Amino acid sequence: MPMLRQIRADFDAETIVVYQAYSPVIADAALAAGRFVAPFSFGRMTWIKPSLRWLLHRSNWGRKPGQERILAVRITRTGWEDALSQAVLTAPEPGSSTAAWRSAFATAAVHVQWDPERSLRGAPLNHYSIQVGVGRALIRTYAERWVVGLTDLTPTVARIAALVRTGHSAKAERLLPPERRYPLEASIARRIQADI
Repeated sequence: MPMLRQIRADFDAETIVVYQAYSPVIADAALAAGRFVAPFSFGRMTWIKPSLRWLLHRSNWGRKPGQERILAVRITRTGWEDALSQAVLTAPEPGSSTAAWRSAFATAAVHVQWDPERSLRGAPLNHYSIQVGVGRALIRTYAERWVVGLTDLTPTVARIAALVRTGHSAKAERLLPPERRYPLEASIARRIQADI
């Protein structure tokens, strides 16, 4: 059975939570201001992930240099869907024109990549998780208009990690945010090759 490409996220009627890992200096400045400010870079792509599991896997549980602090970033669903509506996949789909994809990718404001979702122990699960790269053309819009709240999850992540290490995975699972399937318009789902 093929693995599904699904966006699973913590969301409400107006907002969705995405996760990012930063150095302490970037995280502290952002948390103090309630939004992203210098030394956050407005000149390079920033990757956002609606799956905390995937962010934990990608940042090695906040142990990678420069990724020690885990932030939950609440953004507007309008912004999230605007980003997805401009996205180009990081690899061409089988059977599509590589030249056309290469041209679209080079000028895309947003990149989308699908990777196998992970368990808390790092094993691949039976569906894909999305990563969304917000490019330089949209960084200020993301930081100044879409972001409505920041929360430091680093202490929670440390508790989850300790529970997993000591064999209490069920207790660790209960500390994860409620992530459920995010509804997509058909046109956006087609653009990012998501299953709806």
